[in-house]
Amino acid sequence: MVPHLTTSLTGPLLDLEKKILGSMPAIERWFRGQWIEKTLPFYSSVDLRNSGFKLAPVDTNLFPGGFNNLNPEFLPLCVYAAMSAVQKICPDKQRFLLIPENHTRNLFYLTNVAAIQKILTRARLDVRVGSLLPDITAPTPLSLPDGSTLVLEPIKRVGNRLMLDGFDPCAILLNNDLSAGVPDILKNLQQPVVPPLYAGWTTRRKTLHFHAYDRVAEDFAKIIGIDPWFINPVFSQCGKVNFGANEGEECLAANVDAVLKETQAKYDEYGIKEKPFVIVKADAGTYGMGILTARSPDDVRGLNRKERNKMAVVKEGLEVSEVIVQEGVHTFESVNGAVAEPVVYMIDQFVVGGFYRVNTDRGVDENLNSRGMSFVPLGFETDCHTPDCAGMPDAPPNRFYTYGVVARLAMLAAAKELEQLSQTVDVDAIPAPQPATPPTMIKPLATAAAG
Repeated sequence: MVPHLTTSLTGPLLDLEKKILGSMPAIERWFRGQWIEKTLPFYSSVDLRNSGFKLAPVDTNLFPGGFNNLNPEFLPLCVYAAMSAVQKICPDKQRFLLIPENHTRNLFYLTNVAAIQKILTRARLDVRVGSLLPDITAPTPLSLPDGSTLVLEPIKRVGNRLMLDGFDPCAILLNNDLSAGVPDILKNLQQPVVPPLYAGWTTRRKTLHFHAYDRVAEDFAKIIGIDPWFINPVFSQCGKVNFGANEGEECLAANVDAVLKETQAKYDEYGIKEKPFVIVKADAGTYGMGILTARSPDDVRGLNRKERNKMAVVKEGLEVSEVIVQEGVHTFESVNGAVAEPVVYMIDQFVVGGFYRVNTDRGVDENLNSRGMSFVPLGFETDCHTPDCAGMPDAPPNRFYTYGVVARLAMLAAAKELEQLSQTVDVDAIPAPQPATPPTMIKPLATAAAG
């Protein structure tokens, strides 16, 4: 089920909320059937946008990097879910090697890694953190902003197994989205690797995910009797762009026009007075890079150099040649007067918490995953720390339940997406990262005070 958590929504229940809350038994039965059939991502996070008339996922991350932004009260839920997920992977030895991004200067990201390690440790796992960085040649303790310490250790490969000194893990857990490619050291291992290597952004595409979500949304909409558009953003793909060379402009403009027209038709059908907009973003990648807002086809014609440079490359300096043009969903939620959007976190099939991404510099029709954002953890709505508080006297309706339902739909779509990728991607053929200047190390704990 879904924890009974706070939201920033107030006032009467919205129509979509009423439909979903009223269909809770049928929804949960349907989900249970889906979980039996599919191999679910080990963990995931989903960015949602709630316009009041529409609630839809706009991005699904299979290597979530914000566990440090969850309310500490969620730890028991995270631990319970992690125990379920681990049992499916290696029920006997239960030793995990956690491999993070090479973001050794991003202390807040590393705090997320420490949070994942804490969750898995509380789930009775022996967890150590191995680094792909060549300059990690010995156990390296790093001091984190919250006062904790994270130890990075050098990984070595022995035959077809990854190990640390004195540590032979039963599974490899990646918190590295492999945007630059798949290092050869990770290929052809005996140990399970989760998420799988083909889940990285080298091969994954957002359009493939939303094609899978199309099917999930249609099936779910039949259960509660709604138009699937109310939970599903319209999208299109432009696969031939080169922002650096200013090529593919008309392809992009045509797709923007098509998505705007389809969205406007739905607005007209349901008497919605808002002005439609689209979000153009790289079809592969994360961290809020390579994103722009368009309200007409002319907005993507004649982009100036600064705008083109912003769109031309994403994480790891990868050039953008494919973009998804996605219906923009307004967000009418706010936290302390600032525009906000909910982000829901899951481990295995369970919703384990969430937070609001808040941005004081952005409007209700703009991307919030950008400079100026901050995070506000969600807390429990009542003293009930179980997913279902409906049995409590005078318990209010679980408004967060609707978020959890739509997030789980996106997670189910990710499971279908990964199933398709497993049948079409040759992992051995995925290129390894090209040699580059390694990230600058932050100072290890032993020398931090001297700096």
